[in-house]
Parts: sequence; C-alpha cells; structure tokens
Amino acid sequence: MILADLRIIFLGTPEFAVASLDALVQAGCNIVGIITAPDKPAGRGMKLTESAVKKYAVEKGLHILQPEKLKNPSFLEELKTLKADVQVVVAFRMLPEVVWNMPPMGTINVHGSLLPQYRGAAPINWAVINGEKETGVTTFKLQHAIDTGDILLQTIIPIGEDENAGELHDRMMLIGASTLVETMRGLLDGSVLPMEQNNRLPSTVNHQPMAENSNRLTVTDLKHAPKIFTETCHIDWNQSAEEIYNLIRGLSPYPAAFTFINEKKLKVFAGAKEIITHNNITGQIFTDHKTYLKFSCANGFIFVTNLQLEGKKRMGVEEFLRGFRL
Repeated sequence: MILADLRIIFLGTPEFAVASLDALVQAGCNIVGIITAPDKPAGRGMKLTESAVKKYAVEKGLHILQPEKLKNPSFLEELKTLKADVQVVVAFRMLPEVVWNMPPMGTINVHGSLLPQYRGAAPINWAVINGEKETGVTTFKLQHAIDTGDILLQTIIPIGEDENAGELHDRMMLIGASTLVETMRGLLDGSVLPMEQNNRLPSTVNHQPMAENSNRLTVTDLKHAPKIFTETCHIDWNQSAEEIYNLIRGLSPYPAAFTFINEKKLKVFAGAKEIITHNNITGQIFTDHKTYLKFSCANGFIFVTNLQLEGKKRMGVEEFLRGFRL
C-alpha cells in the first residue's frame, strides 16, 4: 500500500493544523474527509467566520464535516460511510471513543512536546515558561487517557534562549507537519512501530525506539501542560529575573504576561533581564521617561520593551513613555 491508497480523515481547526493537512496533501495522501469546527460569529459585525482548516479544505475541494456534537448519530453515520483507514487529529477538541476508535488503524495525534513530558493543553507555553532548552513534537495513537497513547515518532526541537512561544509555535507547526508525513510513511512500510509511553524519557532524534534500559521517569519527574488561566499570566515580581523573563516569553504573544501600572493592566510582550544585587523593593518601577522602563525583582531587573496598556494599542517602550507619565 502507498500513501495514495490510504483513506485518511483529518480533524483540525486553527492555522497550526493547516500545515499538517497541507503536508499530507502535498505528499499525495488520500484525504477523504475533513472534520473542523462549525462556523462562528466573530468581529464587530459578528459575521460567521470559517476555521483556518475549513478555508484550506474549501480551496482544495475536500469533503467537509462540521458537527456541533461529535456523538450526533447522523454525524457518526456519515463518518462510517467515508470508510477511513486512519484518522489524523491536530489541534482539535477532545474526541469520544466512538470517533477515535472507528478506523482500523486508529487515530493519530500530533502533540507539541516530547511525550510523556508536557501532556496537556499548552505544551509550547509551559516548555518556555519552565526554561526548557529543548522540546519537540510527538506523533502518537489516541487512547482513553489524554496524551498517553503509544508513541510513533518524535522530533527534538531546540528552544532559543530568547525565543518566545509564538516563534516556537511557528517552527513547531512545520516540523510537526513533516514528522506526521514521516509517520504515515513509516506505518505503511513497517519502519514505525508503536511504543508504550510507560513514563519513560523521550526517545532520541532519528526516532530510535526506546531501549528497555531507558531511564524511567517518576511521577515527580513528569511536567504537565495545563490550560493557561489569568492567574498564570500575572507577573510575581518576587520571583527571579530568569523566572519572570521565561514567563513573559512563554506567554507571548498570547495571552501575554501582565502587571499593573497606575492601577491599569499592562501586558508585557517582550523584555530583557538584568541579574544584579540591589536593595530595592520588588515590583518597584524605574524609568528615564524616554528610553527605558524596568521593574525590580528578586535578583535584578526586568526591562519591558514591548507592551500594551489597558485600552491602548500594543507598542514599543519609547512610544509608550512619550504618551504616558508615571
């Protein structure tokens, strides 16, 4: 069997998923159906807006399904009629077992971390927030517990010292797409075999199977990637400059770390850290009112270079200081 013979259903919604879908199309895969989110009202006019995946699918003339509920009997019946060999899900909502277990080859997911590390909704953000030097993408088979299915392939991705989550997201989007195509080819030629996660350390570059004597992770070694909430984004100036700088990077450009200035919310998109001993109160503001704005923290200062004050547009610090007085 070749890729063109494999009947694939693709499930995804945002731009991140489009890269993987396009990679499958360009590789000659037979995409028999696209499942994406229903059109939703957006913008000031609340005009119905299509998902990025739907826009791509329309352009390519692919068959589209947009179920409100994934357990709807009519949707499930239509899904069966597509007779998919395998499903691929990238950046989509949780699937019920009746959906992910339907095709004979199961459902493959692309996850933005080196599983079993960073299971959860926000793996890219948390890897940067935690100051990791590398992360990666994992293709794996869905099963009952979230992000715990058998690993297929992994690709390691280094994280730049000053790279933010948005920049890493864009690189990972393309690397994940190529890893997915490699996964599909490997499943067909037998070079890719499912491996239990079993809380082991991630496999190596070149996708070598994990050896039996691989280091086992304990429960405390596992790092998780839960959904980002507002309280996660609030900067604690009592932390170290390294921790705060990583938080800013890990939440940029969205949802963005924030603090308060003159009782107004100030989102911080970019900055720089200075490690230095001082006797200032943490969270104290320093500025020359022209070129710099910095906050004291536990072991130094954080310079804010790109920001957005509540009710204003996003801007550089010099533009901000020209129109705002502390």
